[in-house]
Amino acid sequence: MTRPLILSLALALPLLAVAPAAVHAQQAAPAATPGKQVVDNGTRILTTLQARRAEFQKSPAALRTFIDGELRTSFDRDYAARLVLGPHGRGASDADIRLFADAMTDNLMQRYGAALVTIEGKPRIRLKSETPLPGNRGVKVSTEVVREGGNPIPVDYLMRDNGGWKIFDVMVEGVSYVQTFRSQFDAPLRQKSIAQVAADLRAGTLQPQADADGAR
Repeated sequence: MTRPLILSLALALPLLAVAPAAVHAQQAAPAATPGKQVVDNGTRILTTLQARRAEFQKSPAALRTFIDGELRTSFDRDYAARLVLGPHGRGASDADIRLFADAMTDNLMQRYGAALVTIEGKPRIRLKSETPLPGNRGVKVSTEVVREGGNPIPVDYLMRDNGGWKIFDVMVEGVSYVQTFRSQFDAPLRQKSIAQVAADLRAGTLQPQADADGAR
């Protein structure tokens, strides 16, 4: 299982929280801890992907609708976008931040989302620990993606309470999604505006690499 596939899996599984189910859970029981939320959502999404594999393989549009409809509820994409933009985002309007955030997320899922239906071996997510982040910034949820016939892959989720626990960074084998893209976007953002870089992402003329090896 390649690093880009693991990253797409790591990004998608805990982020695809079905809103009605989440509301029902909050009404029926106390709110889940961040770690339990990651594992429960991951397990549910893996089951859904396997059950609807044939449908999603036949219809990329159905897979796209599934991802788009669910991803927005649990990924703090605007905050993640500000972290990726770094100094380039200082003073930027909320509209430009949102434009960049949507373009970045859509680009990633367009390129790697289809890989989610090729996953074999029934991987599962195992919770290791929850650790407070410095400065009261949130929580780091440490997990492993456990695969049949393969070594466990460490995946950490950085989460903050923003109207519910939301993920703003994913670390695969210790390499940060935010830091990887921050490094890759630095040069384009020195030459173009945030809106222009977002347009390049939409057009596919700018293709950041989810494989963090390129940032090492």
